[in-house]
Amino acid sequence: MATEVSQLIAEGSARLRRVADDPRHEAEILLGAALGRTRAWIMAHPDERVLDCEATDRYESHVTRRSHGEPVAYVLGEKEFWSLPLEVTPDVLIPRPETELVVELALTHLPRDQEARVLDLAAGSGAIALALARELPRAAVVGTDLSAAAIAVARRNAQRLGLANVLFRTGHWFDPVAEERFDLVASNPPYIAETDDRVEPAVRRFEPHAALFAGTDGLEALRVITGAAGRHLSPGGWLVVEHGDRQGPAVRELLSVAGFADVATHADLAGLDRCTEGRWPGLPGA
Repeated sequence: MATEVSQLIAEGSARLRRVADDPRHEAEILLGAALGRTRAWIMAHPDERVLDCEATDRYESHVTRRSHGEPVAYVLGEKEFWSLPLEVTPDVLIPRPETELVVELALTHLPRDQEARVLDLAAGSGAIALALARELPRAAVVGTDLSAAAIAVARRNAQRLGLANVLFRTGHWFDPVAEERFDLVASNPPYIAETDDRVEPAVRRFEPHAALFAGTDGLEALRVITGAAGRHLSPGGWLVVEHGDRQGPAVRELLSVAGFADVATHADLAGLDRCTEGRWPGLPGA
């Protein structure tokens, strides 16, 4: 293998051309990670010689794994979300930028200077829960996930970020919070239909199936959440859920039938329906 940064990048780019939309960009990220440097440093030092054999071996390993289709986030074990560096493993879904819309919407309903109770369902790496815990220091945030392995990742992320106002519990949907009520429930649940042929092969191959797919129409998890959320929301509390870009009308119907008011769907930066929210009015007997 070459030793100059520019040569290493050229070799890595050539090997990643088959799997990456921007192979040079990814090669720069992978080399930076192997050297403990930023991508900006890599770009600014094309003539630098790399004489650290362990570093070049790491780069070789990174490129090999990525060339086999493994996502960069899993190769490096980290993904940024809401400016937070999060550990990710194959036990958790890789956080996507569009999921930040869930956080943005939640924050419109939760004043920073007030106490609040917040629940994140299907927490995975803890991305939503941790972002809200960071932005709302007076809030008590709980994240639940059926996967004990995912909860272990989320707990490590909370510890790594020094966030003491968030905790994670293992269990199915609302089961870990029993009779507790919250001011806001947020979730990025599985919402892809099993037969959806738009899903990238690498996503199907590497990311956890249970965190992605939800039955034949992709709405199984959303039906459970919208049907049960009212029993865990304080009067006036909000439910905010992420969903597929074609599911807005169906999810609005689910919230309306469940008794939510002020139901609305919001688009992501690409202009695609991405999140739907509704306010729980506190129906008699709920």
